[in-house]
Amino acid sequence: MTTAHRQITLADEAATTRLAGAVAGVLRPGDTILLQGPIGAGKSAFARGVIRARLGRMEDVPSPTFTLVQTYEAKDGDIWHCDLYRLTNPDEVLELGLEQAFQTAICLIEWPDRLGADTPDGALTLTFAARADDHLVTFTASPTWQDRMSDLHV
Repeated sequence: MTTAHRQITLADEAATTRLAGAVAGVLRPGDTILLQGPIGAGKSAFARGVIRARLGRMEDVPSPTFTLVQTYEAKDGDIWHCDLYRLTNPDEVLELGLEQAFQTAICLIEWPDRLGADTPDGALTLTFAARADDHLVTFTASPTWQDRMSDLHV
């Protein structure tokens, strides 16, 4: 399977929100986005922007660091925002109900390395990096995402 890589520089949180809105427009139930990067790199800001864009309204979107999962009901299906940082074993993923969510919801997964073998095939990976004056996000897209990502205008 070949993958495509694309990098986008984000000057500030407003740029992250614009990118999130553009990505939100190509998502559909059953899609999973894996959000990688260190603390403070922009993962939660991106997830917040996707959720608000999908809901079509300003919404309080807390980080699910302690709850592990926050769900939101959108017109065309649920959105799951997961922060797996505190998981210590990939078996704990099953207890969250993610297997079913991967099939029916839009899933935004922070700290996806905690998924282990349960990482869904065909997920879109976004790797965030904080730099001195901006952030860089690298898209790693499987063939199933490449057409949708080519339509992404940011």
